[in-house]
Amino acid sequence: MAYRKRLRQRIWRFEGGQWSRKSDYMATEEPLEIQLSAGAQRETVSITMRTPGNDYELAAGFLYSEGIIQAKQDVDHMIYCVDGSPMRQEYNFLRVQLRAPALPELAGLNRYFFTNSACGVCGHTMLEDLARRPLPPLPQGPVVSAETLLGLPTQLRRHQALFDETGGLHAAALFDVDGNLLALREDVGRHNALDKLVGWGLLNQNLPWPDRILMVSGRASYELLQKCRVAGAPIFCAVSAPSSLAVTLAERFDITLVGFLRENRFNVYAGPQRIQELRSTPSAMEEAGGISPAPTDSAA
Repeated sequence: MAYRKRLRQRIWRFEGGQWSRKSDYMATEEPLEIQLSAGAQRETVSITMRTPGNDYELAAGFLYSEGIIQAKQDVDHMIYCVDGSPMRQEYNFLRVQLRAPALPELAGLNRYFFTNSACGVCGHTMLEDLARRPLPPLPQGPVVSAETLLGLPTQLRRHQALFDETGGLHAAALFDVDGNLLALREDVGRHNALDKLVGWGLLNQNLPWPDRILMVSGRASYELLQKCRVAGAPIFCAVSAPSSLAVTLAERFDITLVGFLRENRFNVYAGPQRIQELRSTPSAMEEAGGISPAPTDSAA
């Protein structure tokens, strides 16, 4: 049975004071279990709710973001496990066969970190854990204009095909410094959408992204900024608000963080040196905190 990214549902619609019977599309949401295999060892490392499709990219992006694999060459192959069991749906179980003779150390995974950390869910420890990873430093560039940034949301929205049909999907997109769309992925989970995009980059061997712009359709969380840092992208944009820990991460690792990028305005929370107009503003270069060219808004 092939997977479907959308499903049709009969609904009752109330509009303009009238009831009507309609058909509506829903974004498909199914679990995906990702299992690592190396030598004689096997272990499930993630069960995530996602929109089926681009699952190999999702698995590769997740494993890369978590530091379990470092390159495409670490993976021998990936395969769906379809055993006919009534308890296991087809295409919801993905095995990743590593080239290594044994499984890597998995204690650093976020799902283990939260139970093992001496200070519990501690933002400082999470940042230090990321800082210990052997990632190349981000460049001081590229420099982009406000005009370029303002053009990104229109392109993002224009290419959200599944969102147009369902209204229920997040998107993550990769742009060059001139604002040209290079790739886009959609999913019910914003972190899954970005994992799919990073996985696309990994499997096509075009990571890191030192001269690229990442953009997501929702809020900017710590988890998304972490994936941005691992992918080596120096500029991260979000349609809605960033969290406090996302801003802290951006400041710590020198990521240009743009929020509320919509309706001809945006806020710059960190990394003003990559915004063309702010480079000539001494106060912007001197301030240690965020910069807000637009009024602070409530989270969407």
